[in-house]
Amino acid sequence: MSSSLELGAIDPAPGPHPPLPRILDLEEIDTDLFLGRTHNDEAVRIFGGQAVAQALVAAGRTVPPERRAHSLHGYFIHPGNPRAPVVFHVERVRDGGSFTTRTVRATQRGVAVFVLTASFHRPEPGFSHQLTRSTALPPEELPAFEDSIPPDHVDHTAWLPLMRANIAIDFRFPEEYPRVAIARGESRPPRQRAWVRTLDRLPDDPLTQAAGFAYVSDMFLLSSTLSPHGITVDDPRLQHASLDHAIWLHQEFRSDEWHLYEQEGVWTGGGRGLARGHLYDRDGVLVASTTQEGLLRLRA
Repeated sequence: MSSSLELGAIDPAPGPHPPLPRILDLEEIDTDLFLGRTHNDEAVRIFGGQAVAQALVAAGRTVPPERRAHSLHGYFIHPGNPRAPVVFHVERVRDGGSFTTRTVRATQRGVAVFVLTASFHRPEPGFSHQLTRSTALPPEELPAFEDSIPPDHVDHTAWLPLMRANIAIDFRFPEEYPRVAIARGESRPPRQRAWVRTLDRLPDDPLTQAAGFAYVSDMFLLSSTLSPHGITVDDPRLQHASLDHAIWLHQEFRSDEWHLYEQEGVWTGGGRGLARGHLYDRDGVLVASTTQEGLLRLRA
């Protein structure tokens, strides 16, 4: 079947990284059945944000385009193999007067690797407020993370080239990234902020832009729970994995433009941690919220 995106019209970002526009361009192989690929054989496992984003695209492709994704809840069942395609099975749970609900089961070789429930809403006017606003130094006035690393921290950044090569997200920190302080043997409060965007320019349609943020939303989130404990996600003693992930999209926005992503590790205990995030535009307007629970098991 034909592709849903005109990829030639997209200007790719420089440097080697996964081709996000191609990742989000699922192949429709039958009614309510879609095929997704990683396009990166070097990755150890499928990035969690990719699973969420592709499942959202599959769900959205069965929904009238005038209905916008506003809420999605997913569970990571098994690690995905990036060298094998993923089949997305969409169940049309409900088509109501204002809301549409879809469930998506992502499988590889018949085994479920991810499950998503997504809700879509017909736009309508209503009350409007938000609890707080958040602003920071603009991303254009901040250095790339590589240029902000202190000389004594360079030996602790082996993770960075791997992240750059395997995740198509651009990011800049308005404050010192807690991971740098932890490398000095310090701990930090369970809070961190980053300007984020997709590395590639994405098509204009709202579904792809929403999926772009679904991809970005998994970045750094669970690591915010570790800062008080003076440990990072690449510590060899730590077994960690995302268990579930939720996103609320409060309004339409472009995920390929800079937004400020504030994250808090609100709780750890019993081998798990819970984090939440809030995404703000340049004017401090809240455009999306996230939560994630993950496995955090420290082995002897």
